[in-house]
Amino acid sequence: MKLVYVFDAYCGWSHGFSGTLLDVVSRHRGLPVEVVSGGLFTGGRRVPIREFGYVQGANAKIAEVTGAEFGAAYERLIADGSFVMDSEAAARGVAALRQAAPARAAELAAALQDVFYVDGLSLADPATYRKVAEQAGLDAEAVVAAFQSGESQQAAEADFRRAAELGVTGFPTLLAVDGDHVTPLAYGRADADEIDRRLTALRTR
Repeated sequence: MKLVYVFDAYCGWSHGFSGTLLDVVSRHRGLPVEVVSGGLFTGGRRVPIREFGYVQGANAKIAEVTGAEFGAAYERLIADGSFVMDSEAAARGVAALRQAAPARAAELAAALQDVFYVDGLSLADPATYRKVAEQAGLDAEAVVAAFQSGESQQAAEADFRRAAELGVTGFPTLLAVDGDHVTPLAYGRADADEIDRRLTALRTR
């Protein structure tokens, strides 16, 4: 069995779920974790953030419900409404970080969301991946090179297909995958204790 976490780095509810994800991973160190980018803002949804009028209200709700932080630098980044959330670029970055440290994919996904939602850094900027890599003790130049490579583009597209094949339609989604059996553990939000109970039930079937 393994955990499959389908998220989008530009999804506020995924940011709110990061703490739960890291808690679950720390409790179940023997379970492999696959991190998949879902592709929330691609194609026609890759538009200035002002076109999503609900963003700040939604973020306030996420912070209230999950305790997630939305930093002043992030608020400044989106203040004039012109910032474009490009999930394809973010997925390329996730792929580059994941390639550098596959066993730390969940930790790196959470770190990537922090640099956007707290530090206000664009996930389309190579310098952002240099910062995340350096903070994680990874080879920053290798991560940036991977982000800018054609392979990361292919990995992002493969992630979007993987999310669709798993039937995921919203983010974040946490699944338990055992062979051909796919069991939802969390959708949107859940705490680590709830997920533990679902995992225990699965294992005792």
